[in-house]
Amino acid sequence: MLAERMDKKESGAEDAEASCRLLIADDQPHILEALRLLLKPEGYQLEMVRTPALVLDALAHESFDGVLIDLNYTRDTTSGQEGLDLVTRVKEIDAQLPVVVMTAWGNIDLAVEAMRRGAGDFIQKPWENARLLSILRTQMELHRSQKKMRWLEAENRILRAPGAPDFIAAAASMRPVLETMARVGPSDANVLITGEHGTGKEIVAQTLHRLSSRAERTLVAVNTGALPEGTFESELFGHVKGAFTDARTDRIGRFELASGGTLFLDEIANIPVRQQAKLLRVLETGELERVGSSKTQKVDVRMLSATNADLRAECAAGRFREDLLFRLNTVEISLPPLRERREDIPALAGHFMARYAERYRRQIQGLEPSALQIMLQYGWPGNVRELDHTIERAVLMARGTLIETADLGLNTQQRGSAQSMDDMSLEAVEAILIRKALARAGGNVSHAADALGLSRGALYRRIEKYGL
Repeated sequence: MLAERMDKKESGAEDAEASCRLLIADDQPHILEALRLLLKPEGYQLEMVRTPALVLDALAHESFDGVLIDLNYTRDTTSGQEGLDLVTRVKEIDAQLPVVVMTAWGNIDLAVEAMRRGAGDFIQKPWENARLLSILRTQMELHRSQKKMRWLEAENRILRAPGAPDFIAAAASMRPVLETMARVGPSDANVLITGEHGTGKEIVAQTLHRLSSRAERTLVAVNTGALPEGTFESELFGHVKGAFTDARTDRIGRFELASGGTLFLDEIANIPVRQQAKLLRVLETGELERVGSSKTQKVDVRMLSATNADLRAECAAGRFREDLLFRLNTVEISLPPLRERREDIPALAGHFMARYAERYRRQIQGLEPSALQIMLQYGWPGNVRELDHTIERAVLMARGTLIETADLGLNTQQRGSAQSMDDMSLEAVEAILIRKALARAGGNVSHAADALGLSRGALYRRIEKYGL
């Protein structure tokens, strides 16, 4: 006698990726046994249950590639109402999951009603083996192609354009950075990247990913500081249809998208404390549930994170969880500001100049010696990002083939200047106020935004605008 749930997670295929997980429901043991003998040699991983309640329980806790269910159970033998209700519930749980129904009565009206409720196809008992295998194969292939399309759509929505930037670092102060990257890059160790705004933390993350065994898989970058708290869980962990008012379809979260690859969380210090606990749980267990779902999913992610804040001070102040910090910084890489690696300025400037000359179709051949001298003496409070924006502007403003000092637009008297705000533009004043607010807040964007009376997103847009 078969138990109500039999052959759980039974697999007849060596390659899990090549097999399909199929949930089968029928109240007759000999039917389940016949299906097992037919489908197991075809490579299907089977889970068999005998009641609609156990179908729903299995779907609530596990993932399947398809469902094969009978329409008649113990309540009656002819109406198929239990099976029709089950089709409806299955499609409510997962609208994309392919459902094939079985009926012994060959009632075409019953089959039509099942398909109206979401079933993909039907089979009559006693079935023809070839037809049953063909129907299942077609439904599984369709499901996989639709799933792949949804992943591609998610990647197009989330991922940045391909092509990682060059990593330029010849200064002596960058040697410890390069040595650490060479040692930990090939590993799966979590890495915390610290440094001022604009020092190139994301480029370090991209380089670590390229050095790793996960280089052929996805690198997903998330600016956590720019995520509204209300959508934080949905963005990172995903959600199911109906989880909240605007959840009209299932959504793949960043963790799930990065599974098998690398997840880079930028501005990690700005995650609200309430959300830090949920992030810690995923890092500790490797498991998550989409918002609105009780189904646990396993994820395999290498975590890279970055911040310009002093996380140890944030922990002492109660704004950041110490146990989360321990999870994030198995290894810490600290990037020096540009003013401490001035030897790299000529190479960085040349790299940006070549990029923007090509983009804007300008015949720029180099820098005037005086312009390079000014750049070497300048303080670069916005670091490499500010240098990038400065060279872009200079390429656009240059009147000849060489970039001159005036083309750079640098305020070389920024320190100790007696310049009156009356003589400054509104944008220049705003940039100064933002820089001061960030300095007072120790680089914490949320605190600086509160002090300035701005939303965190609005402040981020201004930081990007001014290259701070």
